Amino acid sequence: MKLHQGQMWKKGDDYLRIIHWERLAIEYKLMHGAPGGKGTVHRVPKKEFCRMLKGAELMPDAKPEPEEELLTPPMPVPQPRE
Repeated sequence: MKLHQGQMWKKGDDYLRIIHWERLAIEYKLMHGAPGGKGTVHRVPKKEFCRMLKGAELMPDAKPEPEEELLTPPMPVPQPRE
């Protein structure tokens, strides 16, 4: 599992969003009920955060991955008139 900033995890009725990722620590926002609402910010060691994620579900990203953007067909180029 790879962690990065902006990931949203759902565990029960709670949502956890990674605000700041460091090598040894994670700063996250804990929201009860609905994602995007009010919540509290916590800072814990990375090991403790990974333990909290056991049984949690990674929510899908809102923006597409860079590889998906490359798969869209290019716009057609207008041909010059003769």
